Amino acid sequence: MSPAPEHAPAENPSGPLTIAELAALAGVSTATVSKVVNGRSDVSAATREQIEELIRSRGFRRQRRPTKSAALIDVLFHELAGLYPIEILNGVEEVARHHRLGVVVSELGGRHVPGQGWIEDVLARRPHGVVSVFSGLTAEQSERLYSRDIPLVLLDPTGDPDHDAPSVGASNWNGGLTAARHLIGLGHRRIAIVTGPGHLESSRARLDGFRAGLDLAGVALDPALERHSDFMIEGGREHARALLRLDAPPTAIFACNDGMALGVYHAAAELGFRIPEDLSVVGFDDLPKAKWTIPPMSTIRQPLKEMAAAAANMVVTLAAGGALPQHRLELATELVLRQSTAAPRNAKGPAGS
Repeated sequence: MSPAPEHAPAENPSGPLTIAELAALAGVSTATVSKVVNGRSDVSAATREQIEELIRSRGFRRQRRPTKSAALIDVLFHELAGLYPIEILNGVEEVARHHRLGVVVSELGGRHVPGQGWIEDVLARRPHGVVSVFSGLTAEQSERLYSRDIPLVLLDPTGDPDHDAPSVGASNWNGGLTAARHLIGLGHRRIAIVTGPGHLESSRARLDGFRAGLDLAGVALDPALERHSDFMIEGGREHARALLRLDAPPTAIFACNDGMALGVYHAAAELGFRIPEDLSVVGFDDLPKAKWTIPPMSTIRQPLKEMAAAAANMVVTLAAGGALPQHRLELATELVLRQSTAAPRNAKGPAGS
């Protein structure tokens, strides 16, 4: 009987495979497996998929100590627009500077799931870890990061967080509840909400909290006053126009982010509604622009910078082999009172109508 090949895996292998064992099972060279493991692009799609499938099903272990990761944190945004990403980057940069790390920024052009090119670039860089902001990875992409010991942390996750991915978010449900209670406490009963897309966790939670606040106060939510938008200024303006043109317009609108609230301001000015005399407005985020609107905007603050710093600290801890005290971290929201809310004066329409 001829001897077994030098690098052949055991007949009934158990546990993660080394590069040599992966190569023997796939019938390719160890150099080819190494290219796949390290995110190199010069491997055929079929061979790459074959090796990735072996890594997914059997796992991967290095024969020597792990390759040292680059002193980087990768931050992935669905879109780089407005002040939201600046607040996030301020928080990540603060932690990165403390640990002498650089920051690499990627954006998806409005999509919430990265393409194949992004994951290959990350594997080639081998950063300390990845912070995915308001976006999510496919199961395959997450597995490829895990198999290379690259930690992934979700920040402001778009859906129910993957049970394997630590995450940092804000208490969106409580924020919606707080907005409803504030407006009800001022005497408003005909209160509208303009929320974001229904598939996003934050949208659903803010809407559910708002509904709960009305329900606890015995205030019915007219279905005509519940509008689903896209978290964009234009969407807020279009829905506010429709709401304010109703025969019985709302006396208050809760817009589920500051951008849509700004759109509400535009619609109110266009149609002759004064804020807060004819219409009270509450936003959500407390981005820096909220205090510079006219009048300054009352809003629910979510601590974006602190959330980002917490996510970056999670990455640093995981990269060092440490354990996280919490897998799912939720930071508190709070109402920031300014001048865009007041007791209702005229439930029929703008002054002089």
